[in-house]
This record gives sequence, structure tokens and C-alpha cells, in this order.
Amino acid sequence: MAARPAAVIFDVGNVLYDWNPRFLYERLIDDDRALDAFLRDVCTKDWHFQHDAGRPFAETSAELTARYPEHAALIALWGPRFNDQLGDMLPGMRELVLDLDAAGVPLFAITNFSHEFWPPFRTREAELFDRFRDIVVSGEERLVKPDRAIYMLALKRFGLAGSDALFIDDRLDNVEAARAAGMRAHHFTDASALRAELAALQLLA
Repeated sequence: MAARPAAVIFDVGNVLYDWNPRFLYERLIDDDRALDAFLRDVCTKDWHFQHDAGRPFAETSAELTARYPEHAALIALWGPRFNDQLGDMLPGMRELVLDLDAAGVPLFAITNFSHEFWPPFRTREAELFDRFRDIVVSGEERLVKPDRAIYMLALKRFGLAGSDALFIDDRLDNVEAARAAGMRAHHFTDASALRAELAALQLLA
């Protein structure tokens, strides 16, 4: 039987917190079809991925505005109001993190997140993230999951061997990359399934 992992490494978006650009833009665009078109064709998740990789919002928004000048005002709000795209913690996840922390399990995170958008969100959620010993942010490192390099960097920074860690992510490609880097990994679907695995690994009662 494999050894019990010593630490838990979380993804943030769609594991701890519900991230959906619609949370912001449904407040600003009344027509559902126009909203769908804007998020499908203009401010897309593929466009946003540049921020996770370290590109400044000033650059990406200027490029996008040049292509869609009629949407300039909406594009300009993506960065300053990014916190409004992040909803509450997913059901059961706050309790799970608090239980792990109370059990003395070291907590870490690896998140694909803009280096500009992360600090305001980290401040908003300080009560939770203060429980984490370290967090690797892709935009700060200019490395993104599922690149093997970000996992190796995180393990080195966290002072962990791959076998010491249980990594949790909602994207299967990120989970498979973590496994290839030597970590145990859990493909996140919901808090109850994760809690069951943590109990099986003797990280939670």
C-alpha cells in the first residue's frame, strides 16, 4: 500500500471557488443571447488564459478592444472587476479545508491565475488562504498547468517529494500532468467524493 501523503495541494478556481465570467457580465448585459455571444466570441476563456500565463491585462485588453471596439467598456471591466467573476466557495469545500487545517495537514495550492488579479482575490479571501503555507500562482511564475515545470517548481518551493503530495484539480489534463510529475492526484468533481478519498488516505477522519 502506498504511503499516506503528507500534504494536500489544491487548485483554486472550480475546486475551492466557483469561477464563471457570467457572474459579472450577466449584471451588465441584459439580453441572454447577447451575453452568450459576448462570452463566446469576445471575452473568452482562451483569451483570459493569457493572463494566467503572465500577460498584462493592459496589453490583452488593448488588443481585444482593437478587434471589438463596440465592446470597449465591457472589456475594460474584466480586470478591475475580476473578483466579481468568482462566486462563493463550492459546496462543502470551506468545511473540508477547515477540517484539514484543524487536523494539522499542511495546505498548499497551485493555481492558474493572473499575477494582477490574484492579490485582490487573495485579500478578499484572506481568512481562508492564511491557512495555506504557500501558493504558486501561474501568472507570477509565467508557467501554467499542465506544464510539468510548474509542478516541479511547486514541489521544490513547498519542500515536498511528489509522493508526499495529494494534488486536487477539476481538469483531467492537470491531474494527469501532476501524476506524471510523481504526485498522487484526485480529479475533483465535488466535496463529498474528495472527502471520501481524504478519509481513505487517513488525512481526515
